[in-house]
Amino acid sequence: IHRFNKAQQDAFLPHVENGTIVLIGATTENPSFSIIAPLLSRCRVLTLTALEESELVCIMRRALDDRERGLGGEGWRAEPALLDRIAGLSDGDARRALTLLEQCAALARAEGGPGQGRELTVEALSNLLRREQLLYDRSGEEHFNLISAFHKSMRASDPDAAVYWLFRMLEAGEDPLWIARRIVAAASEDVGMADPQVLQVAVAALHAYQFLGLPEGELPLAHAAIYVATAPKSNSVNEARGAAKHAVKEQGALPVPFHLLNAPTGLMKDLGYGREYTYDHDAPDHYSGQPCLPEALGGKSLYRPGDLGFEEQIKRRMEVWAEKRRERLGAAATSKTNEKMTGTPSLHVVRKDR
Repeated sequence: IHRFNKAQQDAFLPHVENGTIVLIGATTENPSFSIIAPLLSRCRVLTLTALEESELVCIMRRALDDRERGLGGEGWRAEPALLDRIAGLSDGDARRALTLLEQCAALARAEGGPGQGRELTVEALSNLLRREQLLYDRSGEEHFNLISAFHKSMRASDPDAAVYWLFRMLEAGEDPLWIARRIVAAASEDVGMADPQVLQVAVAALHAYQFLGLPEGELPLAHAAIYVATAPKSNSVNEARGAAKHAVKEQGALPVPFHLLNAPTGLMKDLGYGREYTYDHDAPDHYSGQPCLPEALGGKSLYRPGDLGFEEQIKRRMEVWAEKRRERLGAAATSKTNEKMTGTPSLHVVRKDR
């Protein structure tokens, strides 16, 4: 059923709805990706799971005994080790197992001479296969399953699993650049400021692969995956991203505070653009404490550093800044109160040229 396009699937809807059609569809793909949601919601989904290896062996034995539809008419026998080996290579797919069994028989038939026994051996299978074919579909569910396992293994600080899933994909023919992009994404999403160097390592691995190609390019990818997996973890950058996007959506286009506005023309200076801006490097500790968020978001915390890795230092630094900001804002408020009471403006040093 996944062969039908969206328009064709839409055409089924009214007829399924009124009972004219009893729809029974089969798909080798995840229906969540290939079947439109309105049609899927009107169907009962039955999941067919992969067969066990013992079940595959049973199916192949039936094929060897079946004289009408199988290989029984030719008297083929198979080593038990061969059937176990084919079952292990078939990833729960009976069609794949039967195909391999039939190909072994065809190869033995072509190579056999007069008086040759009808025994299928592991050696025949080894001659047939240049390498094991791993279950993988670069456009279907398995593609997303493996990349998900890879990313989550790095997030879980499991370098062994990360390397396994990395090479599982590479051996199956996945695009290495797709894998490299996922490492770069994990570097910011799951490590972030806990180790700012990790993003540089991930991007360097991507460029190194582009420079080296395969097979040497596998090394920088493994290098970066292990680095991400073993780095301290923090999702504070991702949380800050979400909080900032929510604030923009909720508050709309808030005006830029006047003291942060640039004043390239005389009229803009006369209007007060940038008048109360304080140049941070003029402060003794290069920190002015001036607010930079719009007034409606004043005091709102979007980035909240964690307690691991480099973020522990950032957190302490931000706590010191917060205390200084409170002190200086309090001093500024006191100064304005004095101005109102005495009518004498306080002296402010402002670097307008900045």
